[in-house]
Amino acid sequence: MLKIFNTLTRKKEKLIPLVDRKIKIYVCGATVYDLCHLGHARTFLTFDTIIRYLRHCGYQVNYVRNITDIDDKIIKRAYENNETTKQLTNRMIQEMHLDLDTLNILRPNYEPKVTDNIDTIIKLIHLLIKKNHAYISSNGDIMFSVKTMHNYGILSNKKKISEIYNILKTPNIKNSPIDFVLWKTSKPGEPCWPSPWGAGRPGWHIECSAMNHSIFGNQLDIHGGGSDLIFPHHDNEIAQSVCAYNMPYAKIWIHSGMLLLNHEKMSKSSNNFFTIRDILKRYDPETIRYFLMSAHYRNQLKYDDNSLKNAQASLKRLYIALRDTKPNPDIKPHDGENYFISKFISKMDDDFNTPEAYSVLFDMAHKLNDLKVKQHSLTPRIAATLKYLANIIGLLYQNPEMFLKKIALKNNKKFHIKKIQKLIKRRENARKNNQWELSDKIRDKLTVMGITLEDNPTGITKWHDNNTNM
Repeated sequence: MLKIFNTLTRKKEKLIPLVDRKIKIYVCGATVYDLCHLGHARTFLTFDTIIRYLRHCGYQVNYVRNITDIDDKIIKRAYENNETTKQLTNRMIQEMHLDLDTLNILRPNYEPKVTDNIDTIIKLIHLLIKKNHAYISSNGDIMFSVKTMHNYGILSNKKKISEIYNILKTPNIKNSPIDFVLWKTSKPGEPCWPSPWGAGRPGWHIECSAMNHSIFGNQLDIHGGGSDLIFPHHDNEIAQSVCAYNMPYAKIWIHSGMLLLNHEKMSKSSNNFFTIRDILKRYDPETIRYFLMSAHYRNQLKYDDNSLKNAQASLKRLYIALRDTKPNPDIKPHDGENYFISKFISKMDDDFNTPEAYSVLFDMAHKLNDLKVKQHSLTPRIAATLKYLANIIGLLYQNPEMFLKKIALKNNKKFHIKKIQKLIKRRENARKNNQWELSDKIRDKLTVMGITLEDNPTGITKWHDNNTNM
C-alpha cells in the first residue's frame, strides 16, 4: 500500500482517502510577476510525479494549483513596466504554461486566480471576524489573532511563540507581533476591491484557505508546496481554516525540498536563480525533468552543471537500451517483466522514491542490452515494460533515435560555439597587438566555417553563423 510522509505527523502514513478512490489535492502555485525559475519547476514536477503515480494507481485525482495574481511584487513590477497588473499577470501566466508544458508537466484540473475569488475571500474574513479570530487594526487592515488558535505552528513544530518571532514589543497597528494580515487597506493608485472594511486587497495566506474551501469544502486529502512554505504560509492556512470551520484542514501535508544554487535556496528575492528558459537553452527538457527528480523529493537538490550533464548521460543510457528494440505495448508481461514492475511499484509506494525507481529502470536497461546482443525474443517485451514504467513518472516518452540525435546535435552545437568564441578571442588579442596578418588568417578560418564577423567602433566583435542561424 502507498505510504506518504506527512509533514504534519512527521511520519509515513498509509494513503486513506476521505472518499474511496478519490483524491482532493491542492498545491500552492506561482506568484506570476516574472518567469518561473528552476526551483519552481522542482516543486511543480514533484507534484506532477505524485499526481501521475496516483492516477496510475487508479485514484480519481482532482488536482488544484492556484495562481497568485495580486501582491506587492506584482504591483511593483507592473509599475516598472508601465502596464496594468492584469496585463502583467496574464502575460506571465501564458509564459508559465509554456515553460511547464515544455517540461511535460501536466496542467492541474483547476487553476484558480486570487482576483477571481475576491468575494469568497471576503466571506471567509467576515466569518473569522464574526468568530472573534480576526480584528480591525488601527490602520484599517484586518488581522488574524494568532492567540485564538490554540496550537498555532503545529505544522512547523514551533512549540514556543518566542521561537517564531524574536520581537521585543508589539507594533501599535496590531495586538500581537505574530498576528498576520487578512485584508490590506489599499494605498493610492494600487489595485483594490470594495469590502465591508473599505477598499483593499487580500493578504497572501487567506487566498489559499478561501479557494480551498470554495472548491473542496471543509477538508481535503493532500495539501502541498515547497518546504519554504511550511512556515508561515501553511501554518497560517491551518490556523485560518480550522478556526473558521472547526474541523481539520488537510489530512496529509507534502513538501518538496529546496533546489540549491551556490549553497542557498534558489530564489528571485536574493537574485540567486536560473529561469527554466535559461536551462532549456542548454539542456533537453527531459534531461531537466530527470535531474529534478534524481534526489528524493523531500531532500534538497544541489544545482550544478555537472549534475545536469550526469542526468543527460543517464537518460542517454536508457534511450540507448531502447534503441532498435521495437517495443510492443500490447504484449502481456510475463514473470520476468512482472518482477521489475513489482519492484518499481514498491519503490514508488514508499513515499514516491524516484531515485530507487530510477535504479529499477537501469536494471531493466542492463537486461535489455544483454537480450539485444543475444537477439532474444523477449527483447520487445522487456523494452515495452521499460517504457511503460518510465512513462508512469513522465520519462522515456520520446522516440529513442530522435532523442539521441537531438542530444548529439545540441552537444555539437555547444562545442561549435566554444570553438568560434575561442577563435574570436584570439583574433581580438591579435588586433590589440597589431598582428594584422594573424587577425586576417583567423577571420579567413572563421569565414570557411560559415561565420560572419561584425567589428564595431568600440572594439566588440559580433558574429553570426550562416549555416545554423545562431
